[in-house]
Amino acid sequence: MSSSPYDQHIEELLGSYRRERSEVGELQRRMREVKASATAPRQALKVTVNSQGEVAEIEFPTGAYKRMAPVELSQMLVTTIQKARTSAMAAVAEVLSGHLPSGMSAADLLRGKADLGGLLPETPPMAGAVEEYIANGRPGRGAGGPRIARPPVA
Repeated sequence: MSSSPYDQHIEELLGSYRRERSEVGELQRRMREVKASATAPRQALKVTVNSQGEVAEIEFPTGAYKRMAPVELSQMLVTTIQKARTSAMAAVAEVLSGHLPSGMSAADLLRGKADLGGLLPETPPMAGAVEEYIANGRPGRGAGGPRIARPPVA
């Protein structure tokens, strides 16, 4: 059974959509795999965080923390966690780079500072045939035949 150019074009669009969807799944997997670590001075503390910046592990490789005042240990812990989170954010931004619209910074997106309007433009890019279909409905099968009207918008 042969298909019309219209049907072939729809199949191409669906194939493209499926490839992009698969790429997004791979991107999400790579982002979830991100882990980052930071080590405090004198190896007193090592912190590992996941891609969301949540603390996954805290290690005390040496006994240096035992000689620290509580305030000093607390400050070192907070500072080291922040360094690990900054590294994780940079790693996630690197994974995202190249997958965002031009002019959108991955770091700004992760910090909640990006204009998300750029992700979904007011009018999506589409082929002329699709624009024609949206405006006028699908052409009938015969030359000059009846057109199939587009469904009403709810």
